Amino acid sequence: MLLQKFLGRTLHTTRRFYAAGAGLEKSALSALRKKTGYTFANCKKALELHNNDISQAEKWLHEQAQSMGWSKATKVADRVTTQGLVGVLINGNRGAMVELNCETDFVARNDTFKRFVDHVSRIVLHYTDQTEFDGDIWKLGFDADALKNLETPQGGNLADHLALLIGAIGENASIRRALCFKVNNDLMLTGYAHPAPTNITTTQNITQVGKYGAIVAFRARDFEDLEVQKGICQQIVGMKPIKIGEYGKDKPAENKDDETCLIYQEYLLDADKTVGEVLKERGVDIVDYHRFECGEPSKRDLKDLLQAQQLNSN
Repeated sequence: MLLQKFLGRTLHTTRRFYAAGAGLEKSALSALRKKTGYTFANCKKALELHNNDISQAEKWLHEQAQSMGWSKATKVADRVTTQGLVGVLINGNRGAMVELNCETDFVARNDTFKRFVDHVSRIVLHYTDQTEFDGDIWKLGFDADALKNLETPQGGNLADHLALLIGAIGENASIRRALCFKVNNDLMLTGYAHPAPTNITTTQNITQVGKYGAIVAFRARDFEDLEVQKGICQQIVGMKPIKIGEYGKDKPAENKDDETCLIYQEYLLDADKTVGEVLKERGVDIVDYHRFECGEPSKRDLKDLLQAQQLNSN
């Protein structure tokens, strides 16, 4: 009887210890997965190899992912990336717009890919902090090669981080281009990506993602007039003006559907007015803007196409 009670207590205590140990392992596994985003199996293996030391397990996971990512990136490097997203990030007097491409729309809608668009946008924006200038506006463009060589505060360059992404999503991806703005004095920046979510109240320091994007530098009587800021960005995204236009210098097109000057275009949100009339009413002066469309041919692409056509015709 005494032996039975002793065994019963021992088994009960042992179960408690096993339950506590399992709880710790489960907690570590949950924390590691949340922190790194890697799969359940990989995180479990990392913890087992490093006696549940989260720090060491995380380091090992990153090393493995880097190695596997570069290997995967090499294998898929020749695959065409025609899908993707544009990211637009505005923070005070600084702005960045980037385009990242992937193979499929399914991956472009993936949260992992969207987080990477945000990551690249913030790395590009970081470089505006290192620039001092005396004028009103400063812009800098990055091509794919320049972007991949940008060093990151997290260590490594964007090419290393891109390899990690490719390893995670399982298909080819590329960082195609980027543009950053910085303004001084009384100039302000606004930005927009389309399609835009309807549940956000501010776009400051939030990377907006979509198939199209625009950044606008402007002066205004009322900086808080967010309605017209968004409206002008939507106009640029939707109507694709070639230039702002100047009264007295530029004339409106005979056919309003062919209009390429921003100020003479019909305002999308009120077809009874032109954009110029709306700007005058609201006390807004557009100084500069830029528009990205995911997958649109760049000047370099068009030049290469023309050269190829000339070679084929000879």
